[in-house]
Formats: sequence, structure tokens, C-alpha cells
Amino acid sequence: MTHRDKAGTVCNLKIVTLLVALSPELLFLGAGVQLRDNGYDGLLVAINPQVSEDQNLIPNIKEMITEASFYLFNATKRRVFFRNIKILIPATWKANHYSQVKQESYEKANVIVTDWYGAHGGDPYTLQYRGCGKEGKHIYFTSEFLLNDDLTAGYGSRGRVFVHEWAHLRWGVFDEYNNEKPFYINGQNQIKVTRCSSDIVGMFVCEKGPCPEENCIISQLFQEGCMFIYNSTQNTTSSIMFMQSLSSVVEFCNSSTHNQEAPNLQNQMCNLRSTWDVISDSSDFNHSFPMNGTALPPPPTFSLVQAGDKVVCLVLDVSSNMAEADRFLRQQQAAEFYLMQIVEIHTFVGIVSYNSKGEIRTQLHQINNDDDRKLLVSYLPAMVSSEAETSICSGLKRGFEVAEKLNGRAYGSVMILVTSGIDEHISDCLLTVFRSGSTIHTIALGSSADNNLEELSHLTGGLKFFVPDKSNSNSMIDAFSRISSGTGDVLQQCIQLESVGENVEPHHQLKNTVTVDNSVGNDTAFLVTWQTSGPPEMVLSDPNGRKYFTRNFIINQALRTARLWIPGTAKPGLWTYVLNNTHHSRQALKVTVTSRASRSAQPPATVDAFVEKDSTSFPHPVMIYANVRKGFYPVLNATVTATIEPETEDPVTLKLFDDGAGADVIKNDGIYSRYFFSFAVNGRYSLKVHVNHSPSISTLGHSLPGSHAMYVPGYITNGNIQMHAPRKSLGRSEEEQKGGFRRVSSGGSFSVRGVPAGPHPDVYPPCKVIDLEAVKVEEEVTLSWTAPGEDFDRGQANSYEIRMSKSLQNIRDDFNNAILVNTSKLNPQQAGTKEIFTFSPKLFTNEPEQQPDGETQESHRIYVAIRTIDKNSLKSAVSNIAQASLFIPPNSAPVVAKDYLILNGVLTAMGLIGIICLTIVVTHYVLNKKKRADSKENGTKLL
Repeated sequence: MTHRDKAGTVCNLKIVTLLVALSPELLFLGAGVQLRDNGYDGLLVAINPQVSEDQNLIPNIKEMITEASFYLFNATKRRVFFRNIKILIPATWKANHYSQVKQESYEKANVIVTDWYGAHGGDPYTLQYRGCGKEGKHIYFTSEFLLNDDLTAGYGSRGRVFVHEWAHLRWGVFDEYNNEKPFYINGQNQIKVTRCSSDIVGMFVCEKGPCPEENCIISQLFQEGCMFIYNSTQNTTSSIMFMQSLSSVVEFCNSSTHNQEAPNLQNQMCNLRSTWDVISDSSDFNHSFPMNGTALPPPPTFSLVQAGDKVVCLVLDVSSNMAEADRFLRQQQAAEFYLMQIVEIHTFVGIVSYNSKGEIRTQLHQINNDDDRKLLVSYLPAMVSSEAETSICSGLKRGFEVAEKLNGRAYGSVMILVTSGIDEHISDCLLTVFRSGSTIHTIALGSSADNNLEELSHLTGGLKFFVPDKSNSNSMIDAFSRISSGTGDVLQQCIQLESVGENVEPHHQLKNTVTVDNSVGNDTAFLVTWQTSGPPEMVLSDPNGRKYFTRNFIINQALRTARLWIPGTAKPGLWTYVLNNTHHSRQALKVTVTSRASRSAQPPATVDAFVEKDSTSFPHPVMIYANVRKGFYPVLNATVTATIEPETEDPVTLKLFDDGAGADVIKNDGIYSRYFFSFAVNGRYSLKVHVNHSPSISTLGHSLPGSHAMYVPGYITNGNIQMHAPRKSLGRSEEEQKGGFRRVSSGGSFSVRGVPAGPHPDVYPPCKVIDLEAVKVEEEVTLSWTAPGEDFDRGQANSYEIRMSKSLQNIRDDFNNAILVNTSKLNPQQAGTKEIFTFSPKLFTNEPEQQPDGETQESHRIYVAIRTIDKNSLKSAVSNIAQASLFIPPNSAPVVAKDYLILNGVLTAMGLIGIICLTIVVTHYVLNKKKRADSKENGTKLL
């Protein structure tokens, strides 16, 4: 064991001891919402700065969560309630004796209130990016939902809606309705509306009033103008994840009330389990018990906090470790760019340097113009010291002193801490760090940076970055570019459009284009950095062909940076840059482009890159995510690529997908995902994501499946149909919907341990299929799904195992003994490819199948699942269960044959008319013939 490993182990023990014994408040640091004694602590609600100040908004938020607390307490059988909540007031609102923020910020909020409407319109919704039973990211409410009381008719009371969304966010359950598949055919060959529980009743309604279901369902599709309206009075008590708006609904669906046949996301994502089963298995319920007695819990307490002046302090390492691998130079370059371009106007900035002790290089200066920025750059440390010792705590304490000069406290301040060394005493200042009220973003430089550095970010809710010792890595500037003020005002934040670094041979060039889209363009800057003395030759061309040359850039020879600031609003379109390496040796040339929003009414596209967990152990993969949005609309059809850089070894590029397969939970929700498991070494890994979008394809999503509260169009009360006012439709301009763009964002860092030194056996199975669908066409069933890979979602698997059953329980609980479908002619395709397979189930459906309880029951449906096998016989988990109806329901047969029946009726009527006419003609002929015969006979008699 090395000295570094021993030091890290000792420090880890100290940290654990502190967390357990030194201060109870440390138990809940950096972990967001915590459950303690049945009550949730630390729930944070943040109001977007774009929301206009309204005196009713805060009381309505309080009323909503208070109602939700009691509703949740009863729904969870006296298990949980909300104890204390913080509401983050925008700095744009007038000060009203609100408390000052500590580590709270907009990005850390569990609940966000905004004026920007998303792909759900005004529906309250939750951003869920992980699978069943996993926490989501944020709950979103619009200010209209919170202020317009008329909307409660369609959504139900706000407290009930909050509990619906809380279950999404906290426990990872999904919606039990499905707007895309509003009905299905059950095992008894009956048409049923998708709902949970199935005891909720209502009727079909056409344009002119109630109508039979035959008039609404044609060829198994809903007829336009038809809908299913529920009775306002119901006998069932579930389910909150279906229609929380019904007054009788006070529970989640459990195993006895859950509708397993309904084609909804809950069944698809959670393997047919009820929402209550999933909730009961959560860590919240594993560590809590129902409260005794009959008394209700106390109502929640609320505290209102508001950010004051923005305060940032750079805490920069100047120890001798920084002399290695150009670390100090890269720190200077990134800090200069941050001060000149990234940090927002009116921010107070101070600078501290440290080795064995901290030194204040400058007290706080407010940035009001370019001269203020240049002044701060002049205070950056100019050289490394001869001391190798690194005292991170000393640097931070000096940083806190700087921040306290403004208001007597460091509350709400931000520390950007850069280090490449080890501090064995980092645990000594953990309590001080937390109580400072400051958020610490950490940047680890090289493989020698302290193993416990990230604990400072974890305790304060800060970001974590890693910069490898590679000359062509731009990770240092990417990290500084990612750090914003945390106010949530994307219109003021710096947007990174480009980040490229390459080792360029002598007399060769680095050439590329970058898109400046029409949603950005203000305060646009091009930064070029290099290694050796003397800048490269630089030529920059705007979309109209105007050229900027080396002489147009502001060059800092000492820091080896060149910056070109574009006055006004940069022209939208393709900008081309060419860097010629005129030096006699190969050197790393790097380009960074940033800009800000061009218009206040149109939010620019943004990308938020992150990983599921900060650390993992081999062989468990890391889940990588990129949330791509314009405002709250998801951006679809983008090309999203992640670059992962380990401490040593070459970077790995990985394309992310939004296809609802593999690591991606929901298709077309703007969250692009992928498994990463190409672990070359132990240690830290840096993540960066590039997003490219073509101007020729559709950009914004119009609707999303699942994860939002359903707006009920109306109810049936006392036999009368009472429709609610339709929600207003918020149209978007064609300009908003289309247009290419490019974005880059650092996703921070993560660490990996337990990676074998040499080659290791195959330990990665194919990933689970989560998008299996089945459709019956005549006598055959066609299956479709996205192909997994040989290893998770990469490569090409070896074979598929498809099984079917007429019993839903059989295939779910005993997949291995379900009927095996012949797949000898089915060869897996490359991961990510759409697979289609057709088979005839008639050989297996002639006889009733034995049910789990020993009884036989004729079923008109089949249930199918799939498992993937790789070349080493490693098997994936069993897929979601798809289902298909074998027969057309009797009551829908006339509906399906409606046109035929009409034609048949017409022909029959025509036939009857023909027969009648023929009968008349024949009768007329016979009578006339008889009349003539009678006349002849009478004539003879007369003669």
C-alpha cells in the first residue's frame, strides 16, 4: 500500500467518525431530502427568476404542500409526511425579510416553479430518467397551475397532484393511464379502458352525448370526437397514480387492486408490479414504521430564503505539484477565461492561493465592466511555490474570510477549489466547510489529487471535476465553463458552443466549424490556447465571409491565450476557424467558444450532462445522461456524444441515445443515455458531452409519455356530462421548432475502483429489453424491440430466448417454464437496431393453459417476453411483457365490419326490392293472363 493509499484510508476513517459522532447535522449533508422519524426534511422548492412576483404564489405553494402532507400520510398508511420545506425566492423579487441562502440553489431544487411551458403544456410533471424504483430529477409546476383555481376541476386539488408527482420523484413509479393507448382487449376478449384500478367506471361520450362503444372504437382505434368520461362519484379508493383528482381515490394500487393487463408505463417499467409494491420496497419504507395512535402529524414548517449578492472566490493551488504537466499554466488559462467571459455581471469575486498556508491575493471586487474583469486577472498567481505541501483547509479558510467581508457571513457564496495535491488533514475542516454556508466546486488536477477532495463537494452540494494530465485535454476550461451562478436564469448564463483540443504537427492546422444559432449570439467569445511561446496563426470567418485574423485577437503571451470577443450579437450560422501551428514542434492547440442568449423571450438550447452515481466498483457500469432542452421542451433527434477521459489511457467516445431502450428509460423525452463500462484503470474519469443538431430536422418534442398529472376533460355527475374548460394551447413559432445548434458541457467526474490489472473474463451480459411490443396481424403475432448488445448495449448478442404464455402470472413468475418459441432463424442484429420477428401462436393456443391456482380458464390473449444471450452464455434480465389479443371481440366485430355491413344492408334491401318488383310483375302477368282466359271463355258461351 502506497503512502497515498494509507493517507486516504486514514482520512476516510476520520470522515466516517465525524459523520457518525461529531455532529448530527452532518448526517444529512449533501444528500437532499432525508426521511427522519417519518418526516421528510430538506425539501427545496425553487421559483424560476422569469416568474413574475405574485403575492398569492407563496401562500398557494404552502397550502399545496400542507394538504399533500396529510394526504400522503394517509395514502402511505401513516408512514411518511413533510416536516420542513424551504422555498427559494428569486433574487429578482423584492427583498421581504427573507432568510439568506446557504447552500441552496436553483439547480439543487426538488420542485421547480416556472413560467416556461414544456412538452406537457401546463401539466405538472416529473423528469424521470432512471428505471422503476429509482428517484427522478425534478418536479415542475407552472405558475398558472399554482395560481389559477379553475384548473383544479381537471387536475384535482393541488395537494393531491403534488403527491402524484412526489411518487414519481421519490419512489420511481410511473403513470397508470396511457393517452397513446386509451383502451385494450383483456383476456376475456372484452374491450377495456386503460385504467387502475379497473373498478373505476364511466361511459363513452361522442360529440353529441353518450354513445355505445361501437360508435367510438373502429378497427381497434378511438374514433375522433370520442372519449371515455368517468363518473365523478366512485366506490374504489385507488389509484393515486391514475386519477388523483377523484374524491374517492386515497390510495395507491396494491397487488389486489392493480390492473396488470393495462398497457401503461407502470406495468411496462415495473414488471407488472403495483405502485404500492414498488413504494413498499423503497429505502424510505425499509427504514420506517407506521406511526402509532390516530393523531395526524404536525403541518409542515416553511422557511423562505433568497439569494443575495453573487459571491465567488477562486481558491487556487500554487504548490510545487502544480509545476507538473502544465497544470499551473492550464489553471491560469481557465481562471483568466472564467473571469473575462464566464462569471456573470455584478458578481463579487475574490482570489486566494495556497500551498501549506493560504494567502488572500485580492478581496472581493464587483464585476461591472471589462476593466473590473482585467483587474481581477491581474491578481491571479503568477508562479508556483517551492513547497510541495498542500493545505486545502488553509486555502478554504482564507476563501471564507474573503466571502465574509461582504455581509459578515459566507452564506450563499461559491468556492472554486483547484488542487493537485494531498491533504491528510482535509477531514479537520469538514464541519467548518458545512457551517460556512458556502458551496464548494472541486477541480482535481492529475492523478495525485487528494482522494477525499470530492467529499467537500458532496457536503455542500457542489460540482466535481477532474482534469487529466494530457496536453490536448480541454477539461480545465470545460470545468470552469460549467460553473454558473446557480440562479436558474439561463438567459444570463454562459452557453458553451465549442470545446476542442488536438495535438497539431508543425505546419499543420486545426480547422473546424461551429454553429452560432439564433437563440444565442450575445457576448460571444472565441478562446485559443497553446503550449509553447508564440500563438498559432489564427483565421476566423463569420457566416457572411468576414474574416478575423491573429491581429484581431487579444493575446496574453504570459498565459498563452488569445481571445476574440464579437461585439453586439454574433451572426447566426456557421463560423469557421483555422489554427496553423507555425512552431517547429508539435503542440496542443485548443479552442473554446461561448455565448449568451440573444433574446429574453426565447430560452436557448442547453445540455445538462451527469452520471447516475459519483463512483462505482468494477464490473458495475456507469449510467451517463445528457438532458437536452430548449426551456422545458425536450430536443429530439440530436446527435449526442460523450467523451470520457481516464487519469491515464486514451479518452473513450460514446454515442448517447434517446430511443427508450437499454439505459434510456423513456423514448423522446430529451434525455440521452448510455451504459459506460470500458474501464481501463482505477481512479477518476472526466465526462464531457457534445450535442449537434441539424437545422433540417424537427427539434422540439410535442408530447411525452408518462410522468405527468392527467388533466381530466370532464365528469359524469348524476347522469349529466359536465365538461371542463379545455386547456389553452401554447403554440410555438416555426423558428423555435427548427434550427441547428451545437452545445458542449462538462458532466463532472466519477471514480472507479476494483478494475483488474490485466485482461479479465467477460462479465457483462446483454442489457434488458424494455420496449418489447406485440401486434397480432391475421393469424400471426409480430414482435418488435430494440436489439441489446453482446455487452449491455454494445456489440452484437448471440441469440434470443422468446417465451409465451396465456397466463400473465406464469410468464412473469416462471419465465423458464413458459412455452418456448422457435427462434432458430432469428439472429440478433447490432445493438440499437430495430428487431422484428413474426410467429404463429396457434399451435400453442388450442388448449386452455393451467393457471397458478390449478384452475383452467380460457384466455384470448398471449403474453410474450424475451431474454438475450451472449456468446459466453451470459443472459440478460427478462424483458417487459408484451401482450396481444388472439381474437377480435364479439362486440367489436360489427364495428370492424361496419362498412361491409352497410354495403351488405344496401345490397339486401336492393334484393328485396327486386324480389318485390318481380313478384308484382309476375302477379300482374298471371292476373292479366287469367283475365284474358276468362274473357275468351265467356265469349264462347255467348256464341
